[in-house]
This record gives sequence, structure tokens and C-alpha cells, in this order.
Amino acid sequence: MTLDNTPSAPTGEDPELVSLYEDLLDVDLYPLWTITRDLLTPSPRPRSVPWLWSAQVLAELAERALRLIPVERGGERRVLSLGNPGLGGLPYAAGTLWGAIQCLGPGETAPAHRHSPGAIRFILSGDGVATTVDGDVCDMHPGDLILTPSWNWHDHSSASDGPMLWFDGLDLPMIEALDAVFFEPYPDFRQPDTEPHNRSEATAGPGPRYVPGSVRDVLTDAHSPLLVYRWPDTDKELSRLAAESGEAMVSLEYVNPDTGASVLPTLSCGMHRLTPGGRTLPVRRTGNSVFVVYQGSGTSVIDGRRFDWSAGDMFVVPSWAAAEHASGEGADLFSIGDSPVLRALGIYRELPLDTAQQVTGVFVPAQLQRTETR
Repeated sequence: MTLDNTPSAPTGEDPELVSLYEDLLDVDLYPLWTITRDLLTPSPRPRSVPWLWSAQVLAELAERALRLIPVERGGERRVLSLGNPGLGGLPYAAGTLWGAIQCLGPGETAPAHRHSPGAIRFILSGDGVATTVDGDVCDMHPGDLILTPSWNWHDHSSASDGPMLWFDGLDLPMIEALDAVFFEPYPDFRQPDTEPHNRSEATAGPGPRYVPGSVRDVLTDAHSPLLVYRWPDTDKELSRLAAESGEAMVSLEYVNPDTGASVLPTLSCGMHRLTPGGRTLPVRRTGNSVFVVYQGSGTSVIDGRRFDWSAGDMFVVPSWAAAEHASGEGADLFSIGDSPVLRALGIYRELPLDTAQQVTGVFVPAQLQRTETR
């Protein structure tokens, strides 16, 4: 018996050595000296690849699913998950991140449940829908970010006469890799509709909701007490940052107002505004990211592959992929990432590249690069 990455001893080798290799493999032991280069690579080698999912395709298939697929116990949700072609058929956008589009029809309720993976919702279109999180009814509007932290009961209910679409982001692949997935249905189909709605907005502390750039995370099980981050507040902060910085792109991260850390222990959420005509320099970052184009259009070059995008498109930037972004008209992009875990464990890295050329969508790294930062 042989392993794909554990070669047998060459023909003509010492018979005792041949026997050693065979006996090791027969009892599921692996000689490290033959596989070191596959395990300890000079830089990350994620299996996920840069990829884009078209808003037009997503919307058309979501509309068909709305007509044909009921929302009920068992299936629980009408969700189209993003499957990265590099992951061999797994329904994951990247090795550590779940990304999906969820659709809810007029008057429907997606049943209440809870699970150990943490989740977020970023609203794309529609109105009149609420997510109830552990009894707090959170009204949802386009551009809002809604948190459903680990092991919090949650359901989605519509009082609208039209459909709503939103982006789902979860740490499910990460929690699965840790063998820590738990799931439990709520005793009833949905939680009680309590008043007042949006309690977390009134009870969360006065600390900042956003910080420019990224945050410093520590190991904690705490999530943000604020469950809803409203688009008008996000838009206002982005406008302030853009006016003050003059940069091609400004970025903010949604944070826990009590601690200044990420909104969830395992997921970062960010918003990025590209100014009209803006183009960023390429940067490599450890950790996977999924981007959702909220409004505007532009182009991203990710490890040499060019992706043209517009509102509603979704794309993935795998760990350590060189990524740069540009927009002629300006654009706002939402993102999720696994960076809180990397930052808390001290293994997060960034490598900005000083200069780059983009020729027919091909990224050419510069001769000189900045000193790597950790």
C-alpha cells in the first residue's frame, strides 16, 4: 500500500529499507523525511482558488429556488452556497469560510435553530424581514450587517410582500476542521415576536462600532453585544475616512464596542470604499477573505487572474494571494475573513508589494518589496 505523498523506496534499494517503508505504511505511519516539503511549505498553499460568482447568475437561480423550494424543517434554509472549484466539491467559498446567498419569500419564516459555527448576514436587497437572535428581533435593511453568534437561537421572518436576498457568512469549515460542529432545532418553528425590536442597539455600550484598517484580536469567546450595524452609520464612517485620507481605498472593520476586537471571535467583517479612479497596490495577507460587491463596479487582480465585478457579485481571495483592486466609478465592498483567529494566535502576516504592473490582467511582482510585517 502506498500514499500519494509518500513514495515507496526506489527499485533496487536495500531490501531492509524497502521492507521498512512497506511496514510503516501498512500500520498507517508516515516517514516525515519523505513528506517534509509537502507539510512545511515556504509559504501558504491554500487549495481554494481565486473565483467569482456572478450576481446575475445568483439572482436568477435564487428566483427559481424561491418558486420551487419550500422553507421547512430538515432543509431549514433556502441557501445557495458558494463552492470553490479548488476544494473538490465541498460547499465552501474557501478552506475556512462558508459564503452563500439566502433568499426568503413574502410572508415566509426560516425555522429557528442554533449551531456552534458563528454566522453573519449582509443584506443585499429587499425589506420587511427580521432576524430574531436569542429573542432580540433585528430588523434588516439593505447594507445592514446582522450577527448571529455561535449557539444563539436565530430565525428569519418576513412581513413583506416581496423577496429579500442576503449574503450569509459562516466559520463552518473552520469549526468542522476542529471537529466541533453542534446543531439543535428550536422547540417551536420560530421564536416569539417580542417588543421592542432591535434591543441590542439600545443596550450595547458606547464604544466605537468601527475602526480603520484592522484590529488586534486576543483569544476570547466574547462576541459583540451589538447585533446590528446599520448601513447609514457605515456609510457615514466610510465617507469620513475617504475625505480625510485621500487614498484609493479606505477600509474599516466592524468591531465589538466593548472590546474593540472583531465582532465574532472567528470572523472579521469589513467594508471597503474604492474612490472613483482609485487603484490599490497589491498586498498578500494570510487568511482567506470573501468579498461582496454592495454597489459600484471595478476590477480585482488576484494572483494574476483578473476579475471584473459589479453590484451583487461575490469573489474570494485565498490566503497569501496577491490582490489589488480598482474602480472607475467607485465602489463599496463588504468582506468577511478568518483573520481574528490568525491575529489572536500570532500567525497573521501582511506583505505589501511596492510596485506592480498589470498587463492583460496578469500580475507581475516588483523586484523590490517592503519588509514583511507580522
